[in-house]
Amino acid sequence: MAFGDYQLELYLGALSGTLPPHPFDHAELEANALAALPPELRTYVAGGSGTEGTQRANVSAFERWALVPRMLNAHAERDLSIELFGKALTSPLLMAPVGVVGLCTPDQHGDIHAAEVSAATGVPLIGSTLMSDPLEDVVVATGDTPAWFQLYTPKNRELAASLVSRAEAAGYDAIVITLDTWVPGWRPRDLASGNFPQLRGKALANYTSDPVFQEMTGPDPDPSTVVFTWAGTFGNPLTWDDLPWLRSLTSLPILLKGICHPDDARRAIDEGVDGIYCSNHGGRQADGGGAALDWLPGVVDAVDGRAPVVFDSGVRTGADVVKAIALGATAVAVGRPYVYGLALGGVPGGVHVIRSLQAEADLIMGVDGYPTLSDLTRDALVDQHRRSS
Repeated sequence: MAFGDYQLELYLGALSGTLPPHPFDHAELEANALAALPPELRTYVAGGSGTEGTQRANVSAFERWALVPRMLNAHAERDLSIELFGKALTSPLLMAPVGVVGLCTPDQHGDIHAAEVSAATGVPLIGSTLMSDPLEDVVVATGDTPAWFQLYTPKNRELAASLVSRAEAAGYDAIVITLDTWVPGWRPRDLASGNFPQLRGKALANYTSDPVFQEMTGPDPDPSTVVFTWAGTFGNPLTWDDLPWLRSLTSLPILLKGICHPDDARRAIDEGVDGIYCSNHGGRQADGGGAALDWLPGVVDAVDGRAPVVFDSGVRTGADVVKAIALGATAVAVGRPYVYGLALGGVPGGVHVIRSLQAEADLIMGVDGYPTLSDLTRDALVDQHRRSS
């Protein structure tokens, strides 16, 4: 079945009197999901850094690009499949790491439910270090779908090694090292509400279940000891000198997340990194940095086919997925939309969001005459800003 056939399921359901229970428009999805979340999570999930200009730019940057329709190239079946690190995937979509997804379902097991969405859709989950359930429990719920583990590298090297070794032993397929969050960004919404979930002891299950962290806190620690121990080790300001050590921690593929400059991408590949993850953390970390999509082509050119390039930041629609692929991304990760789907409708809500993205991307490729991902090149896009000027 083609991804686009999801719309047939919805239309046929309507004929029997069942209308879709979840929104399709992102603005409606966001508004409804935020209304369903407790107040302390609304600012954390929806907010960005500074004026939130970077966050807005991430979304609006996709409007700059137009996919040029090509006719008389209709194909009843499209091929959206890719291969990443030896694993075959039916679409180029990934679920980006979101550190508070565990808190976004009423039962506080959102990480496991995100994994269940992954299992149901075949879209890999990138599980965050900041989970509400231990990483071992989360990866089990992904079933046969590949999963990656995202590392916020702690200052304590033994703890970092322990987290990575646990992820490898549990069956994760790659390690994503986030570079741009060794210190929290300036987030006025969170500052105004005094909201920082981890300082309230939330989403720390990977730490409290870790033997090295347990040695750091001592036996039967009280909640404040856990929080202050975590705060004291979170956030290692990594440099290029740390790459050999990070590489030594695992035989799994390593991707560096937060790469936006071509020189950084080129050097990372030269020094043995297996993949580049172009992202500005969805605009949550540093304002004034422009849209991540604007940096993607330069990063892709610098990598020059030597490694996969994953992209996230501002992805809201299937059209966004198509455009990011055409600009050179190997795979495209979505963050807030699937979190909103989970918050609003649990696993079915998350599945609906993922299937909608896949369906729209598939149908755009079909209607516009691009039957495979390899047909989506930069020549398929027109820069409307440049054209208008």
